[in-house]
Amino acid sequence: MEERTQAYLRGRFGDYYRRAEITPPPDANEREWGYIPWTSGPGTTMVRHKSLLDLGDIEGFLERERPRHVYFSAGRYDDPSAGSMSEKHWRSSDLVFDLDADHLPSVTLGEDSYAEMLAKCKDALLRLTDFLENDFGFEDMTIAFSGGRGYHVHVRDPGIQELEREARREVVDYVRGIGMEFDAVIDEEAVGGEVGRKSPAHNEYLPTDGGWGRRVHERLLAEFEGIREMDEETAVERLQEYDGVGEKKARAAWNIAQDRFVEIERGNLSAHPVVKRFAERIAGSVVEADDAPIDEPVTTDTNRLIRLPGTLHGGSGLEVRRIDRDAVADFDPLVDAVPDTFVGHDITVEVTDGGLVELLGDSFTLSEGEQSVPEHVGVFLMTRGRAEKGPE
Repeated sequence: MEERTQAYLRGRFGDYYRRAEITPPPDANEREWGYIPWTSGPGTTMVRHKSLLDLGDIEGFLERERPRHVYFSAGRYDDPSAGSMSEKHWRSSDLVFDLDADHLPSVTLGEDSYAEMLAKCKDALLRLTDFLENDFGFEDMTIAFSGGRGYHVHVRDPGIQELEREARREVVDYVRGIGMEFDAVIDEEAVGGEVGRKSPAHNEYLPTDGGWGRRVHERLLAEFEGIREMDEETAVERLQEYDGVGEKKARAAWNIAQDRFVEIERGNLSAHPVVKRFAERIAGSVVEADDAPIDEPVTTDTNRLIRLPGTLHGGSGLEVRRIDRDAVADFDPLVDAVPDTFVGHDITVEVTDGGLVELLGDSFTLSEGEQSVPEHVGVFLMTRGRAEKGPE
């Protein structure tokens, strides 16, 4: 990045911070703080092991320093400014989740546009919040667009604050579906006997109200709803696409869909042996489709530094934007995270890497060379390393 470009961006970041209202995290004075300044050369330098006392008032620090990136720690410490982690004396940590579009199996790098990557990442975010709210019952959550390629979720319920890394690993394994065994998600209900005896009479059920069992049941129900509407021969052909399902089992499944569909709605796997076989085959695809592909080391790391909501991402010029839970579905990062500071006038840039840019609902296909563009587009290009500041 050229010196003129860097000076321009630092100045405009400062203009943003003079107007911004930044809300620090709870217990801000017990956390470690870090930031990356605008430095010459191709690399970046992280300044860390700072306390709030070192930085002073957050808004004053941001106006004065105008940093490229700003971070705070998930952890709380007795001495957050100590130079080593052991000297800080860890006390507790938020449970932090990071979803990065670059790491999603559904994203095809080099083919998906930035907008498409972010849309797929929001789908993963919705799956993650489903786990956190409905499976774990967490209530104190902060959701934020990272400003770059994804989303962050900070869980601050009291019950998780003192979890060590191994316990956090169990949370990771659950939301990723790692080690999910089909038999472990089945409930048993005694029929004319007591479960636990040598040969109890019982029915097996998929839960309909929570956990991975609910997800398997939803997929099983959707499959049987579909074949229920088909004629028999079409349904038999469709069902035989499942591994190990022949014509006899397929016809049995179609008959159950017609005559005993209420048992499928109840999650009753004992309605017919073929129902359980289908549920077992569906379970594997459910994990692939419904897991939350989080960046696992972020969640297990009790000392992780994470971006401060309200600040700017120095690799995009977009805001690290806090999102209300009921606004997540409608949130559009390429509209809602564009800072107002950069909207309303044009600037000249020297485009070095042309192509598509989608911001504020508009699409720009830019060729290399000197271009006059809306400033929010120019800032995006410069922070992404795709342009340098041109003459005015």
